[in-house]
Amino acid sequence: MSQPAVAALAPLPFELVLDDGEPLETEWHTLEYPLLRRLFRQVMAEQGRTDFYTGGNMFVYYSLEQAWEVAQEVAQGLEPPEQKAFRGPDVFWVGGVDPDRERKVWIAWEEDGRLPDVIVELLSPSTKRKDRTEKRDLYARVFRTAEYFLHDPDEVRLEGLRLAGRTYQPIPPDEHGRFWSEQLGASLGLWHGVVDGRKGDWVRLFHADGSLVPAPEEQAEAERRRAEAAEAEIARLRTLLDERSRG
Repeated sequence: MSQPAVAALAPLPFELVLDDGEPLETEWHTLEYPLLRRLFRQVMAEQGRTDFYTGGNMFVYYSLEQAWEVAQEVAQGLEPPEQKAFRGPDVFWVGGVDPDRERKVWIAWEEDGRLPDVIVELLSPSTKRKDRTEKRDLYARVFRTAEYFLHDPDEVRLEGLRLAGRTYQPIPPDEHGRFWSEQLGASLGLWHGVVDGRKGDWVRLFHADGSLVPAPEEQAEAERRRAEAAEAEIARLRTLLDERSRG
C-alpha cells in the first residue's frame, strides 16, 4: 500500500498544473496506454472489484512542496517543466479508492494520502534512463509503490519489480516470462498480435491459469462469434429435423 502524503492546506496559494504539453512518443505508445488501462478495469471487473482507479499520463502530486515547485517552473516559463514536475507514471493503478471521482490529476492529499500501488512505465529512448533511476528511486522511497513494471518496446523486454523495504527487488518470471502482480491478481507479460489494427508486441494481462485477459472489445467480439455459432448450430439442427420429419 502506498505511503501517505503530506496533508494540504486549503485553499492552495497557487494553481495546480494539469498538463506538461509533451506529446506521446510513438503510435505504439498511444495504443498501449489505453489498452493497459482497459485491461486493468477488465481484470478488476472479473474479480468483482470497483474500489480502484487506473490512470496515466497525468501529474501525480505527492506533496505540497512538489506542487509548489511545478507551479513555479511553469510560472518561470520552463516548458516542459523540469523533472520535479514530470508527467507522472505512464499507467498506474490504485486500490481502495473511490472509483467515481473525476480526476484530472492525482492529488494524494485529496485521496487520504494514497499513491499508486502499481506503476507501468513504457520506455522510450528519451525516458528510459530516468525511468530506471530517478523515477525508480522516487516510486520506492516516496510513493512506496508496491510493484513497478518497465517495458522497453525497442528491446521487446519486460521487467517486474516488487518493493522490499525501501528498494525494489526483481519479481521472478514464470516459465512464459510473465510477472505475477500480487496487487492486480494477474500476470503481466508480452503478447504478439493485433491491437486497433496494428500488429506488434504488447504488454497484456494474463489470468493465473495462463489465459489472456481479454480487452472489452475482444470479449464483445468473442461473444458475438459465439452467438453467431450458436445461431448457426440451431439453424443446422432445425434443417436436420425438417429433413427427418419429411422423410
